[in-house]
Amino acid sequence: MPKQTFFHLSKDKQETLIISAKEEFSRVPLHEASIANIIKNAGIPRGSFYQYFEDKEDLYFYLLNQLSKKNAERFISILKEKDGDIFETFIESFQFMIRIHKNPEHKSFFKNAFLNMNYKLENTLVNNLYEESQKKQYFDIIHLINTKNLNIKDEKDLHQIMKIASAVTFHNLVHMFGKELSDEETLKNYIDQIELLKRGLYKEED
Repeated sequence: MPKQTFFHLSKDKQETLIISAKEEFSRVPLHEASIANIIKNAGIPRGSFYQYFEDKEDLYFYLLNQLSKKNAERFISILKEKDGDIFETFIESFQFMIRIHKNPEHKSFFKNAFLNMNYKLENTLVNNLYEESQKKQYFDIIHLINTKNLNIKDEKDLHQIMKIASAVTFHNLVHMFGKELSDEETLKNYIDQIELLKRGLYKEED
């Protein structure tokens, strides 16, 4: 989490530092990224950097969490448009992710993130648990879901559905970058898996 001094900067200075960081994390994965490059491109002294962030990991996860927060906001908007249909929402949200992640402006950043994944990275991208406001977003999503057609017993089951569908989403994004799949192939694989989840796996006896 950024130190309070970062938020005291003007919006322009904050944006300059964020853009510089994103450029560096797009150039190389987190473990290879250089604070020297970030501060050089941002035009700030090294000492100032440590007044804003603990280290490059702190800056990186702040970036990811800002992106994750925007994803959650978009997901909520789509969920409302789909009248709470969770599966249709995941599919439309995934289509948007493909467009964003394939955009040249974002592609290298996300490719480095998804292909150099660890638990903390995955948790940040999937679960939106960085701060209380994002926890609130998650519970907003849960309460917007139309459960009438879902074969669930309680809200705990609903949380599990969200975890499974999020894991499927994450897995397909990793494959998209790792195997350099086309948008069409990526989307088809994803829809097939979501439809399988929606349909269920256990065949009922006649």
